[in-house]
Amino acid sequence: MTEKANNTNPGLKRALLHPLASFFTGFRFLTVLPVSWNSKDDGQFFQSSLIWFPFIGLFIGSATAFFTSLFITVLPATVLTVFAMIVLAGFSGCLHLDGLADSGDGLLCSRSRERALEIMRDSQTGAMGVIAVVFVLLGKYAALSSLSGTPFLVALLLIPLAGRTAILISMAILPYARKGRGLGRLFYSKDSVVIAVLALLFCGMIMASVSFNTALFCIAAILLTAAIFSFWCFKKLGGATGDTLGAVCELTEFTVAVAMVFVSGIQ
Repeated sequence: MTEKANNTNPGLKRALLHPLASFFTGFRFLTVLPVSWNSKDDGQFFQSSLIWFPFIGLFIGSATAFFTSLFITVLPATVLTVFAMIVLAGFSGCLHLDGLADSGDGLLCSRSRERALEIMRDSQTGAMGVIAVVFVLLGKYAALSSLSGTPFLVALLLIPLAGRTAILISMAILPYARKGRGLGRLFYSKDSVVIAVLALLFCGMIMASVSFNTALFCIAAILLTAAIFSFWCFKKLGGATGDTLGAVCELTEFTVAVAMVFVSGIQ
């Protein structure tokens, strides 16, 4: 489908007209779960699937919290945290971790914009990409393993929601950086800002149902992470790519996990 054809089908309108098709397009993209219904028409619903990203994130968080809760009384916190992180990454097939690795290689290099974009397209992961993934995973592990009981499960519920919301905020802030077509460009539409605002409101409502402090600190973490990382991407790359959108998801999951630790400490 061409970019011109994409622009004639605004994401929000199409999502309202075809909610199930839009939802399952996003579900297949963000998870590895085998749902084949209407998959042949996915190319028509990439933009409209964005509205469902927070809901899919909430589903991933709910499923992760459920599976983890089955072992919460028999596994120590450290082992349980590793299990939860594997489940989180497994649901997406490590899609966002791959984006984080590629973004690390491109953003942390001292090359030109064009060369950085080329490096990010390379299927081989360099030292900077490995360092980025290790640091983020260690940070997420440290934050989650310091929680226990209900706060731990609530964090697992909320961080995938926060990460997918951050993707939408980043898309609303940044243009697409690559020339021509790319996977990330397929999701861009003129409704990106509206969808990001709606996603943030939905995310805030879910977090507020936990507590006011949870909503306050976690929304602040989402906005700060998305804003700072988007500024970096704009200065280095001129915009976003599919890889940087995956990276902002992982980074936001980490910062929101830290925010949950802070909330747990003051309650």
